[in-house]
Amino acid sequence: MALIPCPYCKKQISSLAKQCQHCDAKLTGDNEARLNIAKINQASKLQTHSFIAMTLFVAGVVIWFWGGEPAEGTRMYAGAVCFTFGFIGYLITRVRIILHKRRSV
Repeated sequence: MALIPCPYCKKQISSLAKQCQHCDAKLTGDNEARLNIAKINQASKLQTHSFIAMTLFVAGVVIWFWGGEPAEGTRMYAGAVCFTFGFIGYLITRVRIILHKRRSV
């Protein structure tokens, strides 16, 4: 008997349990397949977050340098905000992807 995460609520349960005591989900069938599907869904979600952050970063650069000159006024602030949030969001998401891969191995 080992402790495994519930495929639905992610709380620790016994590997022999027929039902999760936390969320009352039925655990009949192939629990290993459900765990693999949950890991794949999480990896997909993280990749989507990474893509959104990179798009925001690129949008900030485009806004900043649109027209061939560095931005001024409102355009400068909008570009800087997009650039900053995109860059920081991308870094955070990449760290989360690495940690997810380490936990999945």
